Amino acid sequence: MYIDLQALDGATRHKVLSTVVVPRPIAWISSMDEHGAVNVAPFSFFNLLSADPPLFCVGIGARDAMPKDTARNIRTRGEFTVNMVSAALARRMNVTAIEFPAGVNEAQEAGLVLAPGVKVATPRIAQSPASFECRVRQLLDVEGLRTLVVADIVAMHVMDEAVLDPGQLYLDTPRMDLVGRLHNPGWYCRTGPAFQMPQLSLQQWDGLKQGGQAEPYLVGGS
Repeated sequence: MYIDLQALDGATRHKVLSTVVVPRPIAWISSMDEHGAVNVAPFSFFNLLSADPPLFCVGIGARDAMPKDTARNIRTRGEFTVNMVSAALARRMNVTAIEFPAGVNEAQEAGLVLAPGVKVATPRIAQSPASFECRVRQLLDVEGLRTLVVADIVAMHVMDEAVLDPGQLYLDTPRMDLVGRLHNPGWYCRTGPAFQMPQLSLQQWDGLKQGGQAEPYLVGGS
């Protein structure tokens, strides 16, 4: 089936794209306004773009043609914190996605504990298995419909139980039990079960071809 995305309305484009581009990690963003009030909200149009330099990108849509609180706070402060979502925190994250009226403290509604940042003023969610302190590198307005935020990751917090070797910085990803966003209505996934597939070198690939094993490798699956 051929789908002409330019011929679709925004809601339909969102439906088909978010159904196929899965799973998407969730940026559970804490931000602060100019008065120090904290806002917490989840966004799944998000990912790690680079490790060197360490960069995140998140897309934040508008609401009723106006920037959401998170986008406005990020523009005002130039910083924010990304908190990862574990399965144990999924329901709390879902509460912060409710469209509360202005002035409602989402963190309080969801029973979240906030901890101070080190390099940024914005607090992190203490229960999160991993949090990232971020400073804005670039903001891109997309037709007044979405703000793309490219940010430098300046610090990271990881739950002690997920640190296998502090000296070597070996971290236990399964121990964090992270969740990702799938498709609507309200589908999520957990990180597992997993399979391992090391990257092939050119020499290894040539060896597979010479040994007649290239085609079985391609169709063998996981």
